[in-house]
Amino acid sequence: MRGSKISIMLLVVLAWSLLITGVAAQQAKAIHSFGGADGSSPQGGLIFDAAGNLYGTTIAGGANQVGMVFELAPLAGGSWAERVLYSFMFNGQDGYGPRGGVIFDAAGNLFGTTLSGGAYGYGSVYELTLSGRTWVEKVLYSFAANGKDGVQPAASLTFDSAGNLYGTTCSGGAFSSGTVFELSPKNGGWGERVLHSFNNSGKDGSCPSSGVVLDSAGNLYGTTNSGGQYLAGTVFELFKPSGIWRERVLYSFNPRANGANSPVGLTMDTAGNLFIPAYNGGTYRLGAICELSPSASGSWTEKVILVFDGSNGAYPYVSLTLDAAGNLYGTTRWVVGNVFELAPAADGTWTQTVLYSFPSVSEPSGLIFDAAGNLYGETMVGGAYSEGSVFEVTP
Repeated sequence: MRGSKISIMLLVVLAWSLLITGVAAQQAKAIHSFGGADGSSPQGGLIFDAAGNLYGTTIAGGANQVGMVFELAPLAGGSWAERVLYSFMFNGQDGYGPRGGVIFDAAGNLFGTTLSGGAYGYGSVYELTLSGRTWVEKVLYSFAANGKDGVQPAASLTFDSAGNLYGTTCSGGAFSSGTVFELSPKNGGWGERVLHSFNNSGKDGSCPSSGVVLDSAGNLYGTTNSGGQYLAGTVFELFKPSGIWRERVLYSFNPRANGANSPVGLTMDTAGNLFIPAYNGGTYRLGAICELSPSASGSWTEKVILVFDGSNGAYPYVSLTLDAAGNLYGTTRWVVGNVFELAPAADGTWTQTVLYSFPSVSEPSGLIFDAAGNLYGETMVGGAYSEGSVFEVTP
């Protein structure tokens, strides 16, 4: 039995090595493989700083094996150097298990969430501040299971222009179905406010597993993985007509109508259209990409623009990335996962191109562009040590 497990691991390592040695043919390469001590199982997505360095998190690994925040810096010759900025601690105060990624504020500080830990064990919001060459962590807020607060934030945060932070929790809140929350600077600290508690009854959704998107008017948009009129997930908007936040369900996914269900985040284009990966459903029950378009009357129209059938990927799990030309980019998780592009045509149709198929089980994350048009992402498994990787796909 032990020999069988070793053989499987060797096959995974060999398969990923083929990716690295086949760069010219595949136009893709692993730029870092995690080894456990330097992180394990990245899945929150990446961000760039102005100097071209990449930042992200791993939900496990690090010095204390409960997750960490890392930086990847490009070196001459095309290689990258990793630095662990902070390893979370299992000490009853610090958060741990960061599933979401990090974001920058205007001063260059990093902010993120942890799924667990904090003062009450239900997750936290943290800040990393650079002091000299050392990053110092501070827990800004610990979530509490008190019947009102959300618990276990699993997604990245969003800043508004005033410096307020917005995020989601998949559970907790007044009805135990998740929340949208706001953190605002207050008297040298941060104050938290629950903007909406999902109630999973009637038309409201349940379990927002991804973050929220802010439009130019200050409204928040997001998805719930379940709930809604047909219990298959929703797209929602939070707005404040008189200074009080209110929720509006824009669309309830209906598996009987087009099969798409279980939305996992959204992307907004400049015209206000929303693009949503649906993890389940579609014609082949392997997932789909949907477009939600607003009308002048305030109603929204949903259209399936891509159905996954296995040959072109299956089970999209994270939000899409939009380029300046209006093309969409995303990843799928099964069978081995791929990176794909969706290009719009003048007649409203979309054409999918699979840019890269991973050689082994990978579970890739969302994507980000650099200034040269290269795509970067993470895989939760695989890599040289089977602990996950950061990859690059070049055009």
